Amino acid sequence: MKKPVPYVQNGIGMSEFLIDTNLLIYHTAGVAECVSFIEKAIREDSFNISIITEIEFLGWNRHTEEGFEKCKQLIELAHIVPLDESVATKAVELRRKSSIKLADAVIAATALVYSLKLATRNKEDFRSIEELEIYDPFGE
Repeated sequence: MKKPVPYVQNGIGMSEFLIDTNLLIYHTAGVAECVSFIEKAIREDSFNISIITEIEFLGWNRHTEEGFEKCKQLIELAHIVPLDESVATKAVELRRKSSIKLADAVIAATALVYSLKLATRNKEDFRSIEELEIYDPFGE
């Protein structure tokens, strides 16, 4: 069973990061920077992902049964931020301003609506969103 996101009225009352799909992939592959970063987020009860990240991560059609179960176990530790009307409205605004992909727009909108930094390796995908604060655990 997924952990519910502990909301406060105008945001998420726990952490500073929303973790992008690519970091979950690196974590699962055993990349040290991501393993360390996500393990710390889990310990601090601040492992936040967008519902879109859950869909992307679990919906990959090349998972082995063992790999899929491992990924599901990781997702079960996360606070899943749902797609609500405020996130949808912000994603529409972002898509109207730039050519950002739909999934990336929803992820960025989620971070912006809930005042979270986006933790991602794919900074280039979000370059057109000036107000979005990005953190790269690889330090680049």
